[in-house]
Amino acid sequence: MALRLGTVRVARDERAACLRDDGRVVLLPTALGDTLDIISRGPECVAELRAIVERSSDALALSDVHVLAPLRRFKRDVLCTGWNYWDHFYESEGKREGQDVPKPVAPTFFTKGPATAIAPNAPIAFDANVSSKWDYEAEIVVVIGVRGRSVPQAHALDHVWGYCLANDVSQRDLQRRHGGQWLKGKSIDATMPFGPWIVHRDDVAIGALQFECELNGTTMQRASVNDMAFAIPELISELSFGMTIEAGDVLLTGTPSGIGNARTPPVFLADGDRVVVRGGVLGELDNRLVATDLSAYCKGDF
Repeated sequence: MALRLGTVRVARDERAACLRDDGRVVLLPTALGDTLDIISRGPECVAELRAIVERSSDALALSDVHVLAPLRRFKRDVLCTGWNYWDHFYESEGKREGQDVPKPVAPTFFTKGPATAIAPNAPIAFDANVSSKWDYEAEIVVVIGVRGRSVPQAHALDHVWGYCLANDVSQRDLQRRHGGQWLKGKSIDATMPFGPWIVHRDDVAIGALQFECELNGTTMQRASVNDMAFAIPELISELSFGMTIEAGDVLLTGTPSGIGNARTPPVFLADGDRVVVRGGVLGELDNRLVATDLSAYCKGDF
């Protein structure tokens, strides 16, 4: 049975939970904490989780819960990788509005704000006043499970808890406006579908995994993890070189070719568009863009 860890809402309560192979949901004991607490407990917690799921006799139907983003707390910004598929790097040449760079010889890393993360079926907050160039990016996500620094490639996967999906919705004009760096153009609130469940590394044949992005019923991106320019062990090793990675860190591993900005003519997202990201055992994200006023001043809780 694959171990799929996530977060659900039941009535008004948020609970860490696991999705069984039969499609039913097992609520985890509250004593274990939330998903960040569980992942931070280390590899020794995995056997305990599997035992809880296997012996549970009161699993809920998936329709009886509301699936949220699998992590609801983050220790830091979401870690990201750019240009990790060469076909994507080359498709955008000459379309970066004067901000082209030489082909990278090492992974390109950046971060985005954790307030971007939304549930796998939640509306993507679309505001044409914030940006006129909204783009999709299907990505495989690595969730770190063991703290480490300067991790050798040979041991990198030992630091992975599991994998899930993300749609790194991007605002291309904001990327260009702010010097070509990506923080601002990737950090708009409520724009990154994430999940639906974190599947344990032992239950994912990650090298053979294929994934795709569909926009309004048309396939726009399709790739295999094997197509990455820098494989996941190399990403972890390079990222952790002299820098501590923590249990619960979220690392997006890059998007393949087919983005809207690189098409002729460009294809940008609009209110009402439906974007679906699929990834085999990792499941599916299914989100619509919904007009939202993100440009209004907001103070305090929202």
